[in-house]
Amino acid sequence: MYAPAPVGAHAITLGYQFSHGAVLFDKTIPIEDATADIHGLSLASSRSIGVFGMAGRVDVALPFVVGDWEGDVDRTSQTASRTGFGDPVLRFAVFFVGAPALRPEAFGTFRPKTIVGATLRMGVPLGQYDPARLLNLGSHRWTFSPQLGVSHLAGRVFFEGNVGVWLFTDNGAFMGTSTRSQDPLFTMQAHVGYRFSRGLWIAGSSRQSVGGAVRVDGGESLAMEANNRIGLTLGLPIGGRYALRLAATTGVTATVGNDYSTVAVLWQIIL
Repeated sequence: MYAPAPVGAHAITLGYQFSHGAVLFDKTIPIEDATADIHGLSLASSRSIGVFGMAGRVDVALPFVVGDWEGDVDRTSQTASRTGFGDPVLRFAVFFVGAPALRPEAFGTFRPKTIVGATLRMGVPLGQYDPARLLNLGSHRWTFSPQLGVSHLAGRVFFEGNVGVWLFTDNGAFMGTSTRSQDPLFTMQAHVGYRFSRGLWIAGSSRQSVGGAVRVDGGESLAMEANNRIGLTLGLPIGGRYALRLAATTGVTATVGNDYSTVAVLWQIIL
């Protein structure tokens, strides 16, 4: 969310999510009618900073995944299990309109209205990857996602939206020695929510993604992604230093990628 915090604030977030549903592989991976049950654990650290007088934030997240997949490979039913770390994600955000960098003593009286900001996410290819396997927890490539977003608070109702793009380097160890490349994937998200008293809030969301066609060894581009997901999130403050977030998302339409239904629980600690 495009929500600033006082400079120097540090938060640790522990998360668990469970996903179940279909996996729609592109034609570079010969798996059909695939389903998955995936348990994910995550540890994230976030620190608020000042950037030339503007509020900003630096995040790092590390996922750990336990998953089971089932599908048809060359018309033969097969199963696979994976346990290990996914790719870490780094994120840098700066809010250049409506959110000055404030120390805690001044932030207490700050009342945001409209905030405009930009973020840059970077996926680091350190997750578990075996070139001989069709299914991997890591991607064996760098990913970058610049985004531009805006949020607006009108009384107790808040709106937020952002547009972005995912950019991918090549995976030069796909299925052994092949090179798998992917076109940019464009995304758009919208959120609307309501803030109750004492920090309790609820929000609905929608996410669309389109693009991301893949090719192997410079061959013909294959089917691109055109997916839509919706979700609901509930934020519960617990004391002055803790917060609990409950979330659920599901797919509306999907052509390539994960068509999961997911529930998540996140526990945040303000240090």
